[in-house]
Amino acid sequence: MSEETTAIFIPPSEHQLPADRFLERELSWLDFNQRVLELAEDESVPLLERVNFLSIFASNLDEFFMVRVASLKRRIATGIAVPSPSGLSPQDVLAKISERTRELQIRHAELFATAVSKSLAENGIEVVHWSTLSEEEKTELHSYFSSQVFPVLTPLAVDPAHPFPYISGLSLNLAVVLRNPKNSAEHFARVKVPPLLPRFVVVPGSTSRYVPLEDVIGEFLGELFQGMEVLQHHTFRVTRNEDLEVDEDDGENLLVQLEKELLRRRFGPPVRLEVAEDIDSQVLSLLKRELDIDDSDVYLLPEPLDLSSLSALAFLPLPEFHFEPHQITTNRYLEADEDEAADIFASLREREVLVHHPYESFATSVQAFLEQAADPAVVAIKQTLYRTSGDSPIVDALIDAAAAGKQVLALVEIKARFDEQNNIGWARKLESAGVHVVYGLVGLKTHCKLSLVIRQEGDHLRRYCHIGTGNYNPKTARYYEDLGLLTARPEVGEDLTKLFNLLSGYATEPQYKSILTSPVGVREGLTERIRREAENHLAGKPAGIRFKINSLVDEQIIDELYLASKQGVPIDILVRGMCALRPGVEGLSESIRVHSVLGRYLEHSRIFYFENAGDPDVYIGSADMMHRNLDRRVETLVKIVQGDQITELRDVMDLGMGEDSSVWVLDANGSWQRRAGAVNVQDELMARTLSKKRIR
Repeated sequence: MSEETTAIFIPPSEHQLPADRFLERELSWLDFNQRVLELAEDESVPLLERVNFLSIFASNLDEFFMVRVASLKRRIATGIAVPSPSGLSPQDVLAKISERTRELQIRHAELFATAVSKSLAENGIEVVHWSTLSEEEKTELHSYFSSQVFPVLTPLAVDPAHPFPYISGLSLNLAVVLRNPKNSAEHFARVKVPPLLPRFVVVPGSTSRYVPLEDVIGEFLGELFQGMEVLQHHTFRVTRNEDLEVDEDDGENLLVQLEKELLRRRFGPPVRLEVAEDIDSQVLSLLKRELDIDDSDVYLLPEPLDLSSLSALAFLPLPEFHFEPHQITTNRYLEADEDEAADIFASLREREVLVHHPYESFATSVQAFLEQAADPAVVAIKQTLYRTSGDSPIVDALIDAAAAGKQVLALVEIKARFDEQNNIGWARKLESAGVHVVYGLVGLKTHCKLSLVIRQEGDHLRRYCHIGTGNYNPKTARYYEDLGLLTARPEVGEDLTKLFNLLSGYATEPQYKSILTSPVGVREGLTERIRREAENHLAGKPAGIRFKINSLVDEQIIDELYLASKQGVPIDILVRGMCALRPGVEGLSESIRVHSVLGRYLEHSRIFYFENAGDPDVYIGSADMMHRNLDRRVETLVKIVQGDQITELRDVMDLGMGEDSSVWVLDANGSWQRRAGAVNVQDELMARTLSKKRIR
């Protein structure tokens, strides 16, 4: 088709798309957690890795209730009951969540109680019940209870003089029914299982037999309630609303306000009650009444409850039951000579470096970049911190730079969910070391991953940058799959300078040359490029769209993808978690494929690849396709310009979408089917990384 006769692509209006085109996002998240559970069910996965996936499933579900279910309940309670894009009311969504999570939690608990426990026992690792112990073992555990457990227990009675105690979120508890032998009166008490003690107690005389701590406590409750008769005890666990609501416009210092809100969060209303399946009906009624919780929020489960604690067993030092270790390597362009340390800045003056974690070391790339920023030639460092580790070399590097007289700016996002308290601590530590600390823009979370280092080189300043898809956290960098660009490209340095000035001072939204930012820019930039691919396809030019993301639930972006698909543009989506798009629907999304990769590493990188008539337009960055990322967060995508890096990102997409790869495939009905291909995506990426030879 010639340029003169090419029709211009005009997006149809929304009413031309079917009303049922969106999958329900909350149910899609449960589909993701089911995929995690399927890894635990997979007998080809090493045994302790299966245990770890059981733990991850439980932790994921805890957070889902604390945030997503809590949000739905709050919307219903406040009358904000607008139907979701899938057409379901919040009440309908909650009902479906309740049904689905009930099914998944039972499946999860039974998997551990039967298949996984049996496999553990066959390999010498046992989680046993008290009744199976010998008298000698019971005697030894009694001594352990008396010396290590009894002193930290606090029995709390419930009677007219003792109101029902506060039950902290996610704590494991024993509901105890007692009888006074003097008057036969029955009483209720609660005992909290101490969270700082090992959940699984090693049976004396063994190295790999364990008994749950609550079993030990349950056997010796009589010692807590002297003179009383223990009639029965049952384990239970409460999940509370732990989402934060901070009004950033009320004029109060954000740090102080957030600390107050963190205290309030501890007392959020219950959203789930998990109880042992054999619990007495009267005890359950008392718990429901005192916690003000409905039957629909009660989950009867096989013991032990709280399988997130299985992480204690998952990391036992037994190599034969873990994935074979991957040999993490230094990026070939950042390798040091034998007799000297690598000079990161010198490497970046020669070329840009794309690092792929954890296949390539975070410590010898991003961490080294920031540690070297304390050198004499550096005059300033600007850095965002969304989440970092408890003992952070990144924070230490910033403090060292400030101590060396550099001007250091740290933008600490103190509203990062569940890391708020940690980040408040980092902010205060950095401030006390002389670092300039800011908290970003009012009403927005700063989620972008940016470092800007400015050096005096001769008679001019040179800017060195890192833009990543993951947090500056050396610990999670070992098991989060992420990408990062290290560059001295002038356009990127200019753009980051403008962005940091916007974040720390006052400025109107600047114009950028090499990055897209939200809340103004990412949505618009991606929409423009999606439409351009449709125009190119209509013109007979090479066209195609490929996204690798964590979540795809933004309706506007999904509609743009649908409209491009209706024009015939081939579209590939690699998504780890939620996906509200229906692929393969006749007349709507026939050219769209959606795959999901799960494995030993948590897929976390974001890639946006547009064929662009044979001149690929490619970005990486921090943004997912969600309302919050596109409209309520500061996110950054950076353009990749080097041909070899574009090829590398294309190869990542090819691998995830390959017909021989082991992936999950989403169908038009919203069902995920596991395809057991011959190629393990993550193992193959590790092999490819190791096969690269150093180029000097």
